[in-house]
Amino acid sequence: MVKQNPAAEPRLDRVFAALSDPTRRALIARLDAEDALSVSALAQPLAMSLPAVMKHLDVLEGAGLIARSKSGRTVTCRLTAAPMEDAMGWLMRYQRFWTESLDRLAAALEAEQP
Repeated sequence: MVKQNPAAEPRLDRVFAALSDPTRRALIARLDAEDALSVSALAQPLAMSLPAVMKHLDVLEGAGLIARSKSGRTVTCRLTAAPMEDAMGWLMRYQRFWTESLDRLAAALEAEQP
């Protein structure tokens, strides 16, 4: 069994929980395409209320995936993708497992062909 850093597990849980929702993934994609966007600009194309968007942004901020700053009455969001590195590291371990397993399967199938 692979040992993980116990301190990283709650952080990893928050990242995966935040990314589990399609609306939050859409918000992340929009912030990836733009340097920074106001909350109202992020909410504009979504078919939900501004308070609902704010709740999604709270989850993303709690996971460390976005940072908010306020200038006057405008709240701007920026992507802070560093927490995704922990998630990618976790996923990469399993990618190696599946890649090795599929490579063995392909080799076995090729060995059976006449």
